[in-house]
Amino acid sequence: MFKSGMDIMALSALAEPNRINIVQLLRDGPLTVGEIAERLELSQPKTSKHLKVLRESGIVEARIDANRRFYRLRPEPFLALDNWLHSFRHMMEDRLDNLDDYLHQLQNKKEP
Repeated sequence: MFKSGMDIMALSALAEPNRINIVQLLRDGPLTVGEIAERLELSQPKTSKHLKVLRESGIVEARIDANRRFYRLRPEPFLALDNWLHSFRHMMEDRLDNLDDYLHQLQNKKEP
């Protein structure tokens, strides 16, 4: 279960492909709205709208330098998502182990 509404907001924000692309760009470091818009071939108003959603969900933060805003990723939402996803790893590992056992059984049946 998520610990706060912020985590659900982060998932919701990341459900949009352009926002995922923005997050991927920001992995390499801070960028301005103009740089993001140019690299993704989006209009600046559309990019600003996506950045607003990402900022409100806590995924990015802005640093103002003169008349430009530099956006960067915040690590906390990704740590929370990773912790949540970790709770599913045990289930997936069990399923993969079961598949491995089943494949071994099939191989043993084929061998004379």
